[in-house]
Amino acid sequence: MLRKLAVTMVAAIAMLAGSASAASAASAAPDFGAQSRAAGLTAAQSQSLQKRVDSVLAAIPGGRQVSSTQIRYDGLTVTFDPRSDTNAKSLAISCGYGHFCITVNGTAFNFYACQTWNLSNWTGSAPYNNNQTPGTVARAYGSNGALVWQSTAPASGTVNVTPWWSFKPC
Repeated sequence: MLRKLAVTMVAAIAMLAGSASAASAASAAPDFGAQSRAAGLTAAQSQSLQKRVDSVLAAIPGGRQVSSTQIRYDGLTVTFDPRSDTNAKSLAISCGYGHFCITVNGTAFNFYACQTWNLSNWTGSAPYNNNQTPGTVARAYGSNGALVWQSTAPASGTVNVTPWWSFKPC
């Protein structure tokens, strides 16, 4: 009887320790909603922002949300305007040397790795800055894989991204 009680107590302690570890791990996860609210967003704006972040994460796999307004990939940083999903001019098009930057519907994409990126829900006019090494050609492709636009660095301006399905910055 004493042995059975000891085994039961050890099992109970192990369960409690396990749930405490799980609770500790869960609380260690960033609360991006709290970051949004601390930045002055309403609950509705915070939810809208997170939906936009989730949409990009779903469309371009392999990224990691690092703040309420930013996703990082190997070769791409995506930054969201927290209050707008349609104002293409809301984020400045400054762009580090060697990068191709474009703002689409209030979301800034800063490409710095030479690879093909699949895109989702890119529509309308978008300001861009091709600040790559002179002569580097960025290319956008349509749904059938055909070239629909290209830019030779250095260059900047505005482009209609509605036909873009994939993009290779170099």
